[in-house]
Amino acid sequence: MPSAVWSGTISFGLVSVPVQLYSVTDSAGPELHQYHAEDGGRIRYKRVCEVDGQELQQDDIARGYPVGDDEVIITDRDLDGLPEVAKKIVAIDAIVREDQIDPIQYRKAYYVAPEKAGLRPYVLLRNALAKAGRAAVVTFAMRERESLALVRARDDLLLLETLFWPDEVREIPVEAPPAIDDKTELKAAVDLIEAMTSDFKPEQYHNLYREALQEVIEAKEAGREVTRVEQPKEDAGAKVTDLLSALRASVERAKETRGEGEKPAAKKRAKKAA
Repeated sequence: MPSAVWSGTISFGLVSVPVQLYSVTDSAGPELHQYHAEDGGRIRYKRVCEVDGQELQQDDIARGYPVGDDEVIITDRDLDGLPEVAKKIVAIDAIVREDQIDPIQYRKAYYVAPEKAGLRPYVLLRNALAKAGRAAVVTFAMRERESLALVRARDDLLLLETLFWPDEVREIPVEAPPAIDDKTELKAAVDLIEAMTSDFKPEQYHNLYREALQEVIEAKEAGREVTRVEQPKEDAGAKVTDLLSALRASVERAKETRGEGEKPAAKKRAKKAA
């Protein structure tokens, strides 16, 4: 079983819910490292001062912030005066509807697992959020940083999803295209969307590059020659000169792919002579 990345308490009014967080996602390998091509030695990086060229130990290093051509060095004493966030408390700041949270704000998801001593309040909070159709906006400290997050019910568990702070979400850097009102083209585009619509099945998607890289590693490890696969030519699509015709042709292609293409008309049976 994976290790918990955080443990603490959700503060639900006067009720305390002891919990642990487990990461929902994991980076699937293989991960490549850097080596000296000549002798296979692993490449290591040293902490070197750019002023005097000295290699430094961790105790010699301070944190700072660049200001123009200079820098401001920040000491632990300077940080003592900053407002503290309770390190082991998930504080519920508000209860909101989930559809009020723009998906663009989601950062990373964690499973919220109950501690044995807090099963009853955990189940109560999960059931209450599910029944109300609400989620809890919370703040808590993770890795010495204050985090904004959303806690919601998901199946039989609670899920915590960290959020970007509002000032971390960039404004749209481009202007929206001008409005074009062509009902015929719009209908054809909607028809294409309907023809392409299916149930989402995540298990049918694979990281082909990662799988191919794993095959290369296994071949090299076994001393086999690496087979080079001919790369498929990318189809950039034909130049669209008639958007409506292209949409209609795309609808027919999508239907054929799903086995819904137009069937040939049945031949009429000849009438028997009286």
